[in-house]
Amino acid sequence: MPQVVINTRPVERAAPLTQHLQAAGLLVVEMPMLTLRPRQTTDLDIALMHQWMAGEYKALVIVSPTAAASGLVAWQSLEHEKRKYKTTDSNDKYVQRLSEGLLLSSPLIAVGEATAAEFSQVRIDTTSYQILQPETANNEGMLAMPEIDSLQAGDKLLIWRGLGGRRLLVDTLQARGVHIDSIAWYERTMPIDALTQYQQWQQAFLTHSTASDIALLKQPKPIVVISSAAAFEHWSSIVNDEQPKTADKKQNTHAVANTTQRLSLMLKDFSYVVLGERLANMVAAQQLSYWRVEDLSPDTILSAIHSKI
Repeated sequence: MPQVVINTRPVERAAPLTQHLQAAGLLVVEMPMLTLRPRQTTDLDIALMHQWMAGEYKALVIVSPTAAASGLVAWQSLEHEKRKYKTTDSNDKYVQRLSEGLLLSSPLIAVGEATAAEFSQVRIDTTSYQILQPETANNEGMLAMPEIDSLQAGDKLLIWRGLGGRRLLVDTLQARGVHIDSIAWYERTMPIDALTQYQQWQQAFLTHSTASDIALLKQPKPIVVISSAAAFEHWSSIVNDEQPKTADKKQNTHAVANTTQRLSLMLKDFSYVVLGERLANMVAAQQLSYWRVEDLSPDTILSAIHSKI
């Protein structure tokens, strides 16, 4: 039986990884552990956008394609409002620059190729500042960038993100005295059908691949790709919820007990590909088998999986 890989990426981001792993001969099951829901824009969010557009921040960091898409909508709307209040004189420098695209008021740092690609869909004037990417698409990669590494006490940084998420960048810079503001354009929730989807997959997996305890031992562990702490928390909740409800009841025979144990898998029955140090520490704390990656490119994840098979 081919190696099973469970792709827990959100629906909007799952396809490239699934297709890449399938092309390599792996059996991929898409089982999203996150749904990305837009958050209502607040007056504070708009105020922070105005401050960034006025040049009050040393840089803008965008951590995901969803944050980029949502932020771009707000940015374009605010630029349109500014245009209405500016003179229509063709000699006005501001109007001339608007015709060249959205105005960057600081370096813009897009974490990852997919995030950067969102900005290729609009016209942005990069005369004064550029759209940059870290060499490695994670917090460590951003911290190594000159635009971030040079930030000092009193400097201001704006982040477009989702609610929650990794804290290494923020914690490191705040310890240095850098002022961090952020706009959470969306939140991560567990998909409504996540538990049902897992139950259906688990039943099929156990039915077809564990005809006997010996076969179960020979069967390679399914590999679960986890990209965030929220996804791992949701995954753990679902897997643990499926543990036998009768575990604390006395069984009449050992055979019945063995059958009960076989009704569900546990966290340790899977191996994990996880992103970054924080997630690696989370799975290590539960003594689970894992491989740590530093970015979510399909090639990187496939290499990790091949190293485990």
